[in-house]
This record gives sequence, C-alpha cells and structure tokens, in this order.
Amino acid sequence: MRVWIPLLLLLAACRQSLDQIDEIYSKSPDRRVFCGVDIDDAKGNDLDSILGGLERAHERGEIIHLYAHAPGVSVASERLEAVLTRADELGLAYLTYAELGAPAPPQGGLALSFDDSNIDAWYGARALFQAHQARVTFFVTRYDWFTDLGRAWLHQLADDGHDIAAHGLRHVSGPNYVMEHGLRAYLDEEVLPSLQLLRDDGFTVTSFAYPYGRRTGEMDHALLEYFDRVRSVSYSIEGLVADPCPE
Repeated sequence: MRVWIPLLLLLAACRQSLDQIDEIYSKSPDRRVFCGVDIDDAKGNDLDSILGGLERAHERGEIIHLYAHAPGVSVASERLEAVLTRADELGLAYLTYAELGAPAPPQGGLALSFDDSNIDAWYGARALFQAHQARVTFFVTRYDWFTDLGRAWLHQLADDGHDIAAHGLRHVSGPNYVMEHGLRAYLDEEVLPSLQLLRDDGFTVTSFAYPYGRRTGEMDHALLEYFDRVRSVSYSIEGLVADPCPE
C-alpha cells in the first residue's frame, strides 16, 4: 500500500538553515508540543543543512525533530542513509516520540518520524533502520485502509522497536474541521477513531501528529487529554499551514 499526498511535495517549506530553526529542537522532558521539519527531497532543505542540524543537536545536547513520508519515494534512500550515518558518527541517540518524556541525552538525539500510510516504503526501509540501529516513529493515518499484509508489516516494525502513533482517521486539516463542525466532532470523528483503530489492533499509542501540521492551542489542550505529546511542523504555508509552532 502506498498512500501519500503529492500536494505536500509541491509546496515550499522553510529553507532556512536547520541549525537556525530553534523550534525543531527540544531538551526539556516537560515539553509536550513538538515541531519537526520535513526532509523530503522536494522540500528544499539541502543535505548540508540537515547535517548541520544534527551537528547543532550534538553540540548543544538537544533533540532534533525531523520527519519525512516515504523512504525511497519522497525522500531518496541515499539522503536518508546519509542522515543516519551522520547521526551515528555524532553519537546521537535515536528517540521515538514515546520516549520524549526524559531529558535530552548529553550527546543529543534524533527524533525521526514518518507520516501517512506508506507502509510498503516504511517496511522497505526496515533493513536500513536495522543497519543503523535506528528507531523511528510512524504516524499512521487511514489505518482501516491497510491490507492484512500491511498491518502485519506495521506490527513487525513495532516489534523491531519502532513507535506507532496516530495521524488522524482521514488526514483532514484540524482547524478547518473544527471551524466547520466543532472541536468535539473533530475529536470524535477524526482523532479518537485513529487512536482506537491502532489500539484495537494491539499497538500502544501515546502520540499524535497533526496532518499538514495544522494546529491551535485549543486543539493542543484537547488532544493532550488523550495523548502524551503532539507534533506539528516548523513552517508556514499560506492557506494551508499558519503559525504551526506554539510560541
């Protein structure tokens, strides 16, 4: 199964050097709302910038938050391997979102995640993750569309030590949905079904990533009643993502 959103690859993200984007780093165990930067090839964040971000994390003992969608499709395998290789060289700890309740490791860490429903690409990168002893978080949407094989693959990834987390039932824009239907409807029709589908199939789910990174403080407050932490994105796109990171 390969379901991802080409629209996201056509939209320009922030091309500021990653070591200058403070909101994509975390250190405090008390933080519950995180912001990641998209490292898919089409996002315009060049490899040197990404590697510079890893170096900042190491130098300052911070955790850098990076995400992509489909290894080998939206992000070239060579780029992903270069990121993991540099993380290894720097001694960065690989942290899943379920593990972010502890202080940042002294040597820094990498919280790498993959969004949407790209189970064939995720499973296809399994050997790469194993080669680097990397553990990542998969933020899953449309889980009820997975085939039996896709579900088995996701369970295998969880057994490998990766974190399985929620990304909405149908990947809708949260603020738009809340505006049209209300916050309670967003929780009952989009957020909680996504959580329950995964839990009913045996996954321990503690985190949620906002589709498109779209969030509000009101939504954070509501979702944090059900999740330990949530993840947004580090950039703004007019008409789609506005002020995604909390102040």
